[in-house]
Amino acid sequence: MEEGQIARWVINEGDDFGAGETLAEVDTDKATMEMTALTGGTLLKILKQAGDTAALGEAIAITGNKGEDISALLSEAATWTKPVTENTEKIQQTAEVKAETRAVASVSPKTSATTTAPPANAGGSASNGRLIVSPIAARMAAENAIDLKTIRGTGPNGRIIKRDIEIALAGGDQPSAGSAQPLQFTPSIQVGASAYREETTSQIRRVIATRLAESIGPIPTFYLTVEIEMDSVLELRKQVNASVGEDQKISVNDIIVKAAAMSLVKHPFANSSYQDKTIRFYNQADVGVAVAIDEGLITPVVRGANLKGFLEISSEIKSLAAKAKAKKLQPDEYTGATFSISNLGMFGIKEFTAIINPPEAGILAVGGAQPTPVVRNGEIVVRNIMNVTMSCDHRVIDGATGAKFLQTFKQMLEQPGTMAM
Repeated sequence: MEEGQIARWVINEGDDFGAGETLAEVDTDKATMEMTALTGGTLLKILKQAGDTAALGEAIAITGNKGEDISALLSEAATWTKPVTENTEKIQQTAEVKAETRAVASVSPKTSATTTAPPANAGGSASNGRLIVSPIAARMAAENAIDLKTIRGTGPNGRIIKRDIEIALAGGDQPSAGSAQPLQFTPSIQVGASAYREETTSQIRRVIATRLAESIGPIPTFYLTVEIEMDSVLELRKQVNASVGEDQKISVNDIIVKAAAMSLVKHPFANSSYQDKTIRFYNQADVGVAVAIDEGLITPVVRGANLKGFLEISSEIKSLAAKAKAKKLQPDEYTGATFSISNLGMFGIKEFTAIINPPEAGILAVGGAQPTPVVRNGEIVVRNIMNVTMSCDHRVIDGATGAKFLQTFKQMLEQPGTMAM
């Protein structure tokens, strides 16, 4: 929170207030918060009216003793346009004191909204001898001249809440000490904000952050999703792997890379990049293959993937991935791709969208192939269906262009023999 807006003043200038009483309601970015008094006094002057915005630490009112001369403070009020360091330090110190007081006073799940009266004013609402009242209930009681000591709280730990005041105003009977009470959850410990640790951002993570920030904002992106039957690819992979050694076996992703590369050369706009005054068309498909490493994601490049076979693509991807995880990739091995592929199918992801790696014009987000009932020739059959989503840079790839590319890509995977055409 950096600033808040005064929603309304609960009390007026000249009114007295007690410790824990709500003075004003403040709208923040997330919610309306009640500002309660730490000590009693008189509201001598309101500096920020309802609807006014105040920066964190900025003075919004003057409080003190009734009849106190505040002319000197008012003459300085014109300079209180922004918080000063001294004031901010006082606020921080006050916040620390409030946090300690709340921790001792109550174990209510919502301690920040708990008002605790001194033991001298305590009624029988809580077992520890303290009167525990929510700020809203305290205000309602004060406005209607209700003695809180006559109210039995039904909130956690006997806390007096809004409902209890509403029952009293309606003339309803408060539950007696011996009557059945609704079960209340009382936490055994009170946990504050989580501790945290910070680590210096790695250079790879900084580059990733910079590149993605360059993509998602400036690049007008749209998405196209297609379903592809992968049964033929699975059968092809089975046949290839049956004829090669263990260290040469190919993956489904290797075949996807080949199909994408062949489709790219058939659709030049999908294999291009926007260069402000020109569009750069690439003669071959240099496909970036996303690899997860500890620092994030890196995309080693398979150069001229359209010119290589499954075994060569597979061997190259394995080598590049190993070098990426060992942090031994050279710059020319992970830069200059013309198109990228991100495959999360092995993690059980069915469908997702990926962020374009500029200056590339597109990226494929590949999900896992799953057995799915489909209708073929009027009959329900089971096919292995894979969802693929293409993120497109609309400056060079139009909807129809992207759709035609995916049409070709789908055909090559459903009919692998077309990759040789």
